[in-house]
Amino acid sequence: MPSRYRGPADHVRALDAYVKLARAASAVERAVNDHLADADLTPSQFGVLEALHHLGPQPQGVLARKILTSPANLTTVLDKLQRRALIRRSRDAGDRRVVRIDLTPDGEALVADLLPRHAQRAADAFAALTADEQSELARLLRIVGRAQADPSRPDRAGPPHAPARTSPQEAP
Repeated sequence: MPSRYRGPADHVRALDAYVKLARAASAVERAVNDHLADADLTPSQFGVLEALHHLGPQPQGVLARKILTSPANLTTVLDKLQRRALIRRSRDAGDRRVVRIDLTPDGEALVADLLPRHAQRAADAFAALTADEQSELARLLRIVGRAQADPSRPDRAGPPHAPARTSPQEAP
């Protein structure tokens, strides 16, 4: 359903894109992550296991940034994974303030088992797009995400309420 908001055209267009993005993200997340419940995992828990599987042991603070969660939420996620003996925590030998997180053999086995199915579900969720469209979507989403992380970058959307960047097709 189109937005009923009647403001400036750039606001209506941005709101429409945002609503479509939010709805699509929610639908894709459900389609890709539903199988995790069978393994008694949340998406955040799986994200931790996957990050450790690919990156190796990580400091807790780095891990929170990698899986896009707050340090407080990560503590809860890690507590649950540790109770299941899927991860272990240890103090960094060089800096005792740093807590390093590593997979246990059970954690490694679980993520290795789940990852191929998870990747297939992601491929299935994006099968409505061609390979080129998937690459273009990824490129556009990176631009939007980076602009939010640093809205002052001149090669991005610019500061809040600045005129929108023109696309190559719209350039004079």
